[in-house]
Amino acid sequence: MKIAVLASGGVDSSVALRLLKDQGHELTAFYIKIWMEDKYSFLGKCPWEEDLGYLEKVCKQAKVPLEIVPLQKEYWARVVAEAIKEVKAGRTPNPDILCNQFIKFGVFYDYIGKDFEKVATGHYAQVEEHHPVPRRARVTPPQRGGENLPPPPSPILIGEDSPSGRGRKFYLKCSPDKIKDQTYFLARLNQEQLARAIFPIGQYTKEEVRKLARKYNLPNKDRKDSQGICFLGKIKYRDFLEAHLGKKEGDLINIKTGDKMGEHEGFWYYTIGQRKDIKLSGGPWYVVKKNIKKNIIYIGRESEVVEKRRDEFTVGDVKWILGRWPGKKNLKVKIRHGKNFYQCWLTFGQKGKIKVKLEQADAGIAAGQYAVFYDDGYCLGGGIIEE
Repeated sequence: MKIAVLASGGVDSSVALRLLKDQGHELTAFYIKIWMEDKYSFLGKCPWEEDLGYLEKVCKQAKVPLEIVPLQKEYWARVVAEAIKEVKAGRTPNPDILCNQFIKFGVFYDYIGKDFEKVATGHYAQVEEHHPVPRRARVTPPQRGGENLPPPPSPILIGEDSPSGRGRKFYLKCSPDKIKDQTYFLARLNQEQLARAIFPIGQYTKEEVRKLARKYNLPNKDRKDSQGICFLGKIKYRDFLEAHLGKKEGDLINIKTGDKMGEHEGFWYYTIGQRKDIKLSGGPWYVVKKNIKKNIIYIGRESEVVEKRRDEFTVGDVKWILGRWPGKKNLKVKIRHGKNFYQCWLTFGQKGKIKVKLEQADAGIAAGQYAVFYDDGYCLGGGIIEE
């Protein structure tokens, strides 16, 4: 099979490349260049040179050709500009979700055209393909090691009577590594995008991937995992925001007493539940609430954060991976990347909006975050949390 491998110079995508090489596929590695030197040169760091250096060594070792794809303009328009707009409006965007939806599995698909059957990445996720079955029949899950895998989200009919029509369906399944699982970042992909996606390390844990890296003696086998937002590299998020939004002094108000405790440099530097960067004596202090119009940050003790927890919110712009609601109102939800799920109940409103009721309240729910829904180990899709 002819496969385009999106690689970053990190361990995960490098192991993915080597696994596919061992399987005998015809590979070309691609490095997406998204860094715009002219815009950020004053920050003094170039995050992509080291990445590309490692990737060149990995590809040379594996005898796989490497191409650099310049998508700076597209990335700026679809990811960076959108993230800045959301932050300026007081919301909490997720650039990595936008990058997967619009760049890695969007613009890049257009770039390579139909020259490749699949696009591989180093994500911790799995794609399961289910073919058409007899009328009104349910999917019989494949078996592995004598044990049935969890069935697809029910009740879903994917035969001739399926509301989504005839044809095969692609499911996004969670990684066995619950900490590293990245389905949250892939939740906005559609059927067409998943049909071409392949995640070679999806069935492995991070520990197993590290062992494979040592087995292959990869040049980057001991390299640390990257942290933070995809396009920033070594650049601090606060420095990035300051470069685009500047500073705007406002008051830090004690939410319990109403007293002014100090000043901040702009509401866009803070998210609900945040503790870092509140440099006041007598701490620790937490962000409890934000008044965007007045540029006020309300702070309090951890107990005040707990008191402001919510167990309900509304989600808009919902996109289901199968193209439609899976038929259940009792699901699990993630409101941020990580291993933690909440049991939830859905109530459908007007204009496609969904009211989400959590079994347990959360103190860090913020507008702009993505709520991603799950059932039986499968990611179903998600939407954007509103005010």
